[in-house]
Amino acid sequence: MSYIWITLLAMVNAGCLMLNLVALPGNWLMLGFTFLFAWWRWSEGVFCVWTLAAVLALAVLGEALELLAGMVGARAAGSTRRGALGALAGGVIGAVAGTIFIPIPLLGSLVGASVGAFIGAFAGETSRGRPHWAGLRIGIRAGLGTATGMILKLAIGVVIWLTITIAAFWP
Repeated sequence: MSYIWITLLAMVNAGCLMLNLVALPGNWLMLGFTFLFAWWRWSEGVFCVWTLAAVLALAVLGEALELLAGMVGARAAGSTRRGALGALAGGVIGAVAGTIFIPIPLLGSLVGASVGAFIGAFAGETSRGRPHWAGLRIGIRAGLGTATGMILKLAIGVVIWLTITIAAFWP
């Protein structure tokens, strides 16, 4: 087994992990490189099927948390379905816009997604005739939920990176 290749995989995956900071699919790229490496070096037994399944499950969990956190935050504050869907759509649009207009890693996408979720939830609630104070309360919770989801996705990405790296170096 060549530790040079494993070290290179760990470094490439660390770079992929950093892509999460700018709202790019770093966890999925990490999985892609790891699966390719496992296929390439399958005869050496670097990774077992259970490790690959575990990191795949973690990546799915991270995406679900990031995608649904704003919606859950809005619903917890008493939002209607329209407000929750507005938080979801606003969070996605805001993450992309924040990454473009605030090109600071993590800050741009985090602020953009949070503000987008806030605006989406607020617009969804007030368009149904609900009072502005209710839309504001729901929008704030949606924004906080979206920020929490992005941070949780990054934390899960760290767990994925550690799992892959430890499994690769463990004899």
